[in-house]
Parts: sequence; C-alpha cells; structure tokens
Amino acid sequence: MQLAISPFLRKTLLLDAVVSGAAALLMLFGANLLAPLLGLPAALLFWAGLVLVPFVALLALTARRASAPRLLLLDVVIANGLWVIGSLALLATGLVAPTLLGVLFVLAQALAVALFAALQLAGLRQAAQAA
Repeated sequence: MQLAISPFLRKTLLLDAVVSGAAALLMLFGANLLAPLLGLPAALLFWAGLVLVPFVALLALTARRASAPRLLLLDVVIANGLWVIGSLALLATGLVAPTLLGVLFVLAQALAVALFAALQLAGLRQAAQAA
C-alpha cells in the first residue's frame, strides 16, 4: 500500500537524513580522534558511521518521493528503534567502557534517534489515516 508523504513526514525524513549524515561523517572520518575522548573503540565508531551511509541515502531518496510503500516507511521507524535499543544495550552490557563524554554521546544520539522514530511514526499514522 502506497502512502502519500506529507510535508510533516518529509521534513522528519530529511532532518533525520541530515543529522544521521552528520553523525556518519563524524564517526567515519573522526573515529580515531573520537575514540580516546569517548572511550569507545575506533572500529565501532567507524563501522557505525559506515552503516549509516545507506540509511541516510534511503531517507533522502524516500523524502523526495510523493509517496512510498507503507512497509518502507515502517522499516525506517523500526530501524531507528533498533538503533536506540542497540545504543542502550551497548551501554548496559558493559562490552565497552566509555568515558562520561562517551556515555553522553551515546545517550544523546539515542535520544535524537528515538525522537525521529516517534515523529516518523506520527507522520506514518497521519498518512495512513488520510489514505
């Protein structure tokens, strides 16, 4: 089922793309500089940044469309939710030993991603009701 992408949903997708793209660039190109400050492995930062690249492309391309499959839009919300869960699990499991700045970095990006997921879910529900 195709859903029209409302201006609200378009803006949330684009803002998510911009913020996620900035985070991806920061982690990709700054992993070695950030690692000692955050207490997170440089490889983790690099690969997390790399994983974001296709996601950012998907967000940007989807936001440019007039409509998109409902499942695709739901997948974006789910992917954001999984990122939040993974971020919190990273801190909770003790697999890494982040500095205070590292904990704040992980929590801040998890909070931002959770906000995007909530806004996108609201936009998705609004689009489904209009259909």
